[in-house]
Amino acid sequence: MFPVELAEKNILFQGIPFGDLLKMLSCLSAKRMAYKKNDVILLTGDVVNIIGWVISGCVRVVREDIEGETGILAELPAPNLFCEVFACAELEHSPISIVASEDCDVLLMDYKRIAQPCNTACRYHNQLIMNLLRAVARKSLLLNQKVEILSKRSIRERILSFLDTHRDNRKKINIPYNREEMARYLCIDRSALSRELCKMRDDKLIKFDRNTFEILGE
Repeated sequence: MFPVELAEKNILFQGIPFGDLLKMLSCLSAKRMAYKKNDVILLTGDVVNIIGWVISGCVRVVREDIEGETGILAELPAPNLFCEVFACAELEHSPISIVASEDCDVLLMDYKRIAQPCNTACRYHNQLIMNLLRAVARKSLLLNQKVEILSKRSIRERILSFLDTHRDNRKKINIPYNREEMARYLCIDRSALSRELCKMRDDKLIKFDRNTFEILGE
């Protein structure tokens, strides 16, 4: 269904031997699904009763405002999970949509079958539940990171904070957004973003070529 090394990178399956994991998937009503770019995996308003794992490709978490404008909340390449926070919250209606940002394969699992030990008492089900708790906690930290970026007053501060979250101590980074998508993520106008990026380049704070950025200095 998928290679063992990919499963080992997934926080949900850590500490679970691959052979046991494969046996558990039927218990979790797991289904592998293929989506094309821009296909909707979960629509705003849907009941969130699944947890998804990106096996290949990338999915995007988006939210529409009352005027119909779409904002990007997160970009989740393989082997990330999605919907785990909303599934655990047992929301009646999803506040977000999940869209394939490129062709992708995902594994969809029934949340309740993960959260509740099964009748067959799978050997590693308790480990799965603990892993889910860790995954939700880490995702909450990432959401707080987004809030911190948007709390910055100036466009420049938002850009620097955004780049800092992607750099991982590297000076040159590739971000998963074009200019329009980056502007939506930062909740600013695209033209204002482009002007500020040019000013930052002139001030020798950054270099950039499309979605490749280099942080200059410390």
